[in-house]
Amino acid sequence: MIPWLRPEPDEEWFPDAARALSEPNGLLAAGGDLSPKRLLSAYRRGIFPWYEEGQPILWWSPDPRAVIFPMELHISRRLGRRLRGDSFTVTVDKKFTDVVAGCADRGPGIGTWITPAMARAYLRLHRLGHAHSLEVWQGESLVGGIYGVALGRVFFAESMFSAATDASKIALACLSRLLERHRFRLIDCQLNSAHLASLGSREMPRREFVEHVRIWCNEPAAPMHWVQAPIAPRDLFAGGTGD
Repeated sequence: MIPWLRPEPDEEWFPDAARALSEPNGLLAAGGDLSPKRLLSAYRRGIFPWYEEGQPILWWSPDPRAVIFPMELHISRRLGRRLRGDSFTVTVDKKFTDVVAGCADRGPGIGTWITPAMARAYLRLHRLGHAHSLEVWQGESLVGGIYGVALGRVFFAESMFSAATDASKIALACLSRLLERHRFRLIDCQLNSAHLASLGSREMPRREFVEHVRIWCNEPAAPMHWVQAPIAPRDLFAGGTGD
């Protein structure tokens, strides 16, 4: 059995992440709400919401946890050539709702965990200055992006999408480089994949992850201007990319 969370007034309470189930991996609690206070409390404890339409809100803290240390970003030769080219530009916080919609659109007949309620919840966090997006453009077309939540020196990546070859990799690579410049310590990727591993993700025991998050979410990051004019990826990676 897992605990059932009540809505207000207990918006900040969660069970200890160590109580999460091993099967399914990381399921910790159900219920509650998607208020900004609840969501921020979850992230600070290494917990995130993930559920589909028709289900109650489900809260997770899997073990191990996939993470990227920005300074350990891995750029393959192929991706390096794409980053050094002139096909793409990136912006930050220019089209947050469009990025979330792109992440939610999995194609005809394919379900998504980014329900309308989830999209509204992260838009509220965005308006409060906690949730951010990075957009990838080809000319005037939005072809990729990533969004997530920034707390202290940790960025909790939620989802990314790609409508052009390598666009989601470019999004994560450029976000990682920007975060490194502003002394962020960690990008939470939740669950590992070959896609993430190609960019340098590693798996970290939950106990270690939760402890890092507890400390680093309370450290001030260097001031970062989230809304930025278009940037050429090659300018972010001047000085070398690739193996």
